Amino acid sequence: MTISFTLNGEPITLDVPPMKRLLDVLREDAGRTGTKYGCGEGECGACTIRLNGEPIMSCITPAIQADGGDVRTVEGLCEAGGELTPLQHQFLVCNGAQCGICTPGFLMTASAHLEAGGATDTETLRDTLAGNICRCTGYGRIFESVQKAGAAQ
Repeated sequence: MTISFTLNGEPITLDVPPMKRLLDVLREDAGRTGTKYGCGEGECGACTIRLNGEPIMSCITPAIQADGGDVRTVEGLCEAGGELTPLQHQFLVCNGAQCGICTPGFLMTASAHLEAGGATDTETLRDTLAGNICRCTGYGRIFESVQKAGAAQ
């Protein structure tokens, strides 16, 4: 089956099996390996991308659902010229990332939240980021990263 969508601002057309997971299409067919495989069941959030602006778990999404859509992966977060966004910068300086498996998912979920003008108090961030699991940081530095990025916007 042939699908076409916009990937990080660029049109792309791929031939894929009808039920191939969007995660696998992104990593194997489109070469966007920033999106990580975590649990494969939509529980951990490591595979979070944005489809038409909304965060989704790409490990449980058939690639065909992206047909005609706008897909944004962590590689598409950087600003023009490859500059880090305030959110990416804060993850770096606040040590919001440890091993890095969960980081792309957190960045994609948090970026959608911040772009929508979402609040950055701890309780709101707990709810917003509840679909993303980190086994390394204890979340404090992740919340701090998002809060500082939100304050910088």
